[in-house]
Amino acid sequence: MRYPMSRRAVALLFAAAQGVPLLGWGCCAAAEDLPTIPQPPLLKATGAASVKPKQGTLQLQNLMTLPGQFKLEPETPQTVNMELEIRYLDGFINNPSEGKGKGDHVQLRGYREWCDASRQKCAGTDGKAWTQTFVAPLIDAKPGQTVRVTLHNNLPPDPSCVSQGGSANTPHCFNGTNLHTHGLWVNPAGNSDNVLISILPNVAFQYEYNIPQEHPAGTYWYHTHLHGSTALQVSSGMAGALIIRGDRQPQAGDGEKGHGDLDTLLKPSDDGQFQESTLVFQQIQYACRDKDGQVKTDSDGRYLCAADDVGKIESYDLFGPGKWEKSGRYTSINGVIMGALPDATVGRVQRWRMIHGGVRDTIALELRLRRPHPARDIAGLTAEGSQDYVAQECTGDPLPLTLVAADGQTMGQAMAKTRVVFQPGYRWDALMVFPQEGDYCLINRVKSSNVDRVAPYTRLLGIVHANQAAGGRMDASPAAIERYLKAQLIKAARKNYPREVASLVAADLEQGMKLTRFVPHADILPSEVTGQQTLAFNIDTSVKGEAFFQVDGKPYDGSRMDRVLPLGGVDEWTLTSDFVSHPFHIHVNPFQIVKILDPQNRDISGPKMQRGMDEDDDQYVGLKGVWKDTLWIKNLYSGDSKSGMTPQKGKYTFIVRTRYERYIGDFVLHCHILDHEDQGMMQNVRIALPDSKGKPTSGHH
Repeated sequence: MRYPMSRRAVALLFAAAQGVPLLGWGCCAAAEDLPTIPQPPLLKATGAASVKPKQGTLQLQNLMTLPGQFKLEPETPQTVNMELEIRYLDGFINNPSEGKGKGDHVQLRGYREWCDASRQKCAGTDGKAWTQTFVAPLIDAKPGQTVRVTLHNNLPPDPSCVSQGGSANTPHCFNGTNLHTHGLWVNPAGNSDNVLISILPNVAFQYEYNIPQEHPAGTYWYHTHLHGSTALQVSSGMAGALIIRGDRQPQAGDGEKGHGDLDTLLKPSDDGQFQESTLVFQQIQYACRDKDGQVKTDSDGRYLCAADDVGKIESYDLFGPGKWEKSGRYTSINGVIMGALPDATVGRVQRWRMIHGGVRDTIALELRLRRPHPARDIAGLTAEGSQDYVAQECTGDPLPLTLVAADGQTMGQAMAKTRVVFQPGYRWDALMVFPQEGDYCLINRVKSSNVDRVAPYTRLLGIVHANQAAGGRMDASPAAIERYLKAQLIKAARKNYPREVASLVAADLEQGMKLTRFVPHADILPSEVTGQQTLAFNIDTSVKGEAFFQVDGKPYDGSRMDRVLPLGGVDEWTLTSDFVSHPFHIHVNPFQIVKILDPQNRDISGPKMQRGMDEDDDQYVGLKGVWKDTLWIKNLYSGDSKSGMTPQKGKYTFIVRTRYERYIGDFVLHCHILDHEDQGMMQNVRIALPDSKGKPTSGHH
């Protein structure tokens, strides 16, 4: 969806496209005078007009019955085609702490629309030097479509992209690549979501993702995933949103029948309700170096780039505990640093699709109304200075973000939170209502449980301007906002559905904002479980000056198959960490959270905070029964002997269940702190056909 921009905003975007550094902000500039955060460019579907699935498709038990799931509308193209070129790209990244008008010149590996050399003019270039904002295009598809992505790796040859005698867990092959569709329920083998292949420099390869007719509608993303260079490339901006949109309405019926897509409820209406924004959060941790190859810093240790420097990401010395926070870099949204999000209107509901596409920084979002006439200038704020700015200027009460989907999966009940935690790989869909006119601060307020293991801090990420609606301001209390949102959803149900269906949806909403008729998966009952799996993350620091990244006591070995599991099986997994915290991610099949036990053995995944809980465990409240594909596995132990903590004393235990259906093949699970994955915190997983006793076969693969 496109949003109107001021002339100044258009001028700023045009200037950025030409490589011109953006001007600084005035003291009391209106939000529309800030650098505008655009929506990611959309890649459109092309191809045949319809698709007919094979008859006799096996009913899948992990998905609710989805009405109308066996055909696409006649006008819907069958395929979404895109061609991406990977090469070094020149651009400018706004760095407010270096003064007004200062944009750092960077040269990073990135995606652009591929252009055949014979073509006179290519989209995005207009015959001029190509610059970009270092976020990949949005892929928009529907269940039943085929998404084809052709990657042209036009990076320079890399001598490290060969079989090595040393450890595969030493970062290497920075110019090799591949592609992962994070969260999609698709085939992991062949030319589908296969991250075990290498697309080397000067090689082109076409991925083909056949989206099942039964695939849940939701918010997903894609990123590079070659072991040894994943963190370096994702930190360069090689990631983008992938949205699966559904048009299946819920049907009248009980139990597991008649469930539809939330998209059909949140349809844009005449008065502008449910306008949509996609927000990709990234940490692009470039650095400029001196003649000896050392990172340039100022007197406070923040990364520094002079006017004639070029920022790059060419080494893993940029990653590690505390380095992101110390660097003074800023989290970008859709490639823009501390900019203005699309305007809101008081009382009009927005759907925010939010994606943590970064490498290793925790994000904890808050929205607070800014003072009407801020006394301080945003331009020139250091990362540390933004904490003072937020304290002095962003003084309103926190605004509720009403969560309706986690990691692309619609939740059984909407959940309002005033602070929403994103660990790397997380996605949240939230419904937003702005109750009064003014500028709202989008804030990252990180507490103790964070990836970088640093002290709590606060950063300003951007500004949202809310325009006054004809009806005037609303009651801003959380309870009033919930009542208003509930009324808007019931109104949408009565407008978009037949009477009987609308009554059922409305009744669910009245009972605690339930969304049960939009949940794509049936609960996994204890009686279904056929096996048990355990997993423990660890960092072995027993050798002075060394760190060995492990899963179940072993570093990654590409030639070893760590788990062989039967198609049709249902496992209960017990997930823990023995040293600090790590986001667990598994490819292909999502999992349902059963319980989360803190070190005192209390289940903290229920609907409310319990007395004595760690304050940062609010991120787990309400997760019981929720489906996800990435989950923060917490341990308070950091190896600091002075703290008195031990691995066991600080350990949390996570119980989840998952089904293995439809797809066989090899894929991976890993820590989504991506430099941990590159250095060995990953395992290979194989789903195999079962034998007559339900055990996985061990035939040739």
